[in-house]
Amino acid sequence: MDATRVYLEVGARWTFACALDWPGWARRGRGDQAALEALATHRPRYAAVAGAGFEPGPVVVIGSVAGDASTDFGAPGRLGPWDDEPLSASEADRLAGLVEAAWAAFDAGVAAAPAALRTGPRGGGRQPDAMVEHVREAERSYASKFGVRVPPRTAWSDQRQQLAAALRANTPGTRWPTGYAARRLAWHVLDHLWEIEDRSV
Repeated sequence: MDATRVYLEVGARWTFACALDWPGWARRGRGDQAALEALATHRPRYAAVAGAGFEPGPVVVIGSVAGDASTDFGAPGRLGPWDDEPLSASEADRLAGLVEAAWAAFDAGVAAAPAALRTGPRGGGRQPDAMVEHVREAERSYASKFGVRVPPRTAWSDQRQQLAAALRANTPGTRWPTGYAARRLAWHVLDHLWEIEDRSV
């Protein structure tokens, strides 16, 4: 069983532990160890999304990158030298498939969610309809960073098809390399899926 390659994105406030080869399996904590523990805690939830092909080996931290304001806001946003590694066509297809699995899980989570999610002590947190719109618009803004222009009012199914096709095309020279683009897309979708699940109880 191959090792699970994980890198750390270390900000002043938060550290993210991100599985390099498993888009969307990334969690944060107050420091390196807390982030790694959060990643381990979410392994079963990620397995439910990734399916039978998810057989991670022992975690090996391959390096770290300095975080920035996005990291401390709560989003992993830094590339590392591993993102310069070339991807085969089969690997790009596998990563795109995992992003599609994250989309399918998100859709199912939204469909199963109550109309009103539990709010925090200050009443914060988006409700499902607003969260869907947020995810859709975020993905449209992400698209240009890896070579896709999605016009406003594009149907979400068409938007997703374009994004998945761009991941599979694995075009070099884009601002977001394919591996990072897949990780960022899947992380955002799953972060909100798990928020919906946690706030539904």
